[in-house]
Amino acid sequence: MLSCSLIRRSCGIAQQQGPSRMMGAMMNYSSVNASEVACRVERVLAAKAKSGLSYDELANKLGVTNTYCAQLMLGQAKLTTATAFKLFEALPELMEDDLQAMQEQFPMRSFDKNILKEPNVYRTYEAITHYGEAIKSIINEQCGDGIMSAIDFYCDVGTVTGKHGEKRVVITFNGKFLPFIEQSADDNEVKSPRE
Repeated sequence: MLSCSLIRRSCGIAQQQGPSRMMGAMMNYSSVNASEVACRVERVLAAKAKSGLSYDELANKLGVTNTYCAQLMLGQAKLTTATAFKLFEALPELMEDDLQAMQEQFPMRSFDKNILKEPNVYRTYEAITHYGEAIKSIINEQCGDGIMSAIDFYCDVGTVTGKHGEKRVVITFNGKFLPFIEQSADDNEVKSPRE
């Protein structure tokens, strides 16, 4: 995600040409204004910082997982109306326009590949890839041929204390199992383009 301050420094033309002209040079998605999203995320995170609330504390006030709370703050999830009221109560410094945009705009759920250079993110990615085949084997054994959904999905991050007193990170993925289907021609209700 581009930072608002970086956009201000590197795109001095923004004031003169407007966000739509600046957008073309910054993002490949015509439906998303990266500069607006980055600036909104910066303001939302500033409101969170000013509140003094941790992600866990804010998530409890919103009634969502801490990871989903972070996704909302980072512009990677859409804010529902019911949760918007709770968010404004928890973070009264939020601008009304930002709150409105978080409810109305559909997020472009993506990531900058450079994020994999960040050690914490890379280690998590490495753990998933290292254990990936074993995880797949156990899912197949316990559920059958299919995948874990990342849409009907809950993620929660926390810590526990190990037996030597060390802090240990616990990441829980809770996704609906989606079985692969046999693509029976009789079950396909759409006419084949070959006919």
